Amino acid sequence: MKSILVKKEALEKLKNFFPWIYKNEIKNLPKTLIPGELVEILSNQGELIGIGYANPKSKITVRILTFSKQKIDKNFFREKIEKAYIKRKKLIKGTNAYRIIHSEADSLPGLIVDYYNNYLSLQINTAGMEVFRKEIIQSLIEIIKPFGIYDKSDAKMRDREGLFTENKIIYGEIPDKILVKEENIKFYVYLKEGQKTGAFLDQRKNRKIVSNYVEKDFKVLDIFSNTGGFGIYAYKKGASFVKFVDISQKTINQLKENIDLNFVKNYEIEKEDAFKFLKKELAQKKNFYDLIILDPPPFAKTKHEKQGAEKGFKYLILNSLKLLKKEGMLAVFSCSHHISLKDLKEISLKASKDTNTKIQVLEHMFQDIDHPYILNIPNSLYLKGLLLKKE
Repeated sequence: MKSILVKKEALEKLKNFFPWIYKNEIKNLPKTLIPGELVEILSNQGELIGIGYANPKSKITVRILTFSKQKIDKNFFREKIEKAYIKRKKLIKGTNAYRIIHSEADSLPGLIVDYYNNYLSLQINTAGMEVFRKEIIQSLIEIIKPFGIYDKSDAKMRDREGLFTENKIIYGEIPDKILVKEENIKFYVYLKEGQKTGAFLDQRKNRKIVSNYVEKDFKVLDIFSNTGGFGIYAYKKGASFVKFVDISQKTINQLKENIDLNFVKNYEIEKEDAFKFLKKELAQKKNFYDLIILDPPPFAKTKHEKQGAEKGFKYLILNSLKLLKKEGMLAVFSCSHHISLKDLKEISLKASKDTNTKIQVLEHMFQDIDHPYILNIPNSLYLKGLLLKKE
């Protein structure tokens, strides 16, 4: 196994169990490294820091698998996967859909596995994990005994790692749609067609939190509704009307199936860009809501996109406040690491000032517990949300 020496400034992070080493933090990158190859990470004094896999093509050049001396083989992956699976089974109640492996947060960087009623969605997004694809899949089959596994690896991430991508069934069978449940609510998951790894499991807890504030006869606006999670939860809690807004026709078709599945009767669906929708809705000056949900896709995937993302959030929050009734509520989320909870608060405060509105913070919200936030890994906290009340 080849070795790399890390610079002094990187040591403190690594000794605090941060699992990434950037190219500029490495003293001696071997020229013969193959993408995905295992390496030992050493200090100047020859102290073993850990073992990881390297990819000289990536800005994050080494991702650490273990901070001790261990053999990286099928048994290593089997133990990690089994530990993560047992942890989820203890934590997650009232649903048959949850994340089993959450990449670095489960000490398996580059690997994501979701469970949907005994079917698995798999993402192998790095060259290092690709090397152990066979061992990972065999371990999942032995431990979980799924009916099928579908590969939904992220093409953009794999392209940066120099990997080919083909989403397909890699074990057993996968139906066109899988019925899952959360509490007393049912959803279809479309592994072959759905976004990301199939469904937004990270918002499960937040759907429940927001719906707990819904009162009888609430009018609800669910913007970036996707397949309807927040709006359907609100309806089941007593809302009298829900308007769903999404730009994707494929998503809207799936939303309609979930609406029928949960017997939602009084609703509207608008296929529209969220920004254009808000402008149009405000121009009508007649539709005012008790609850609005803003759950946009990531606006800032890099630091360079942060300023534009902040402008986008400001527009969405400001105009949503204008559409709220007095004492109405606004749930707003950021799934971008670069837009923090503090940023969301500052943007909301500016929108409050511009609309001459006083707002109360009812809830701080984060990803559900099957998407662990590890304090040593700041990037593992990515989903942040606020539930605001218009005073």
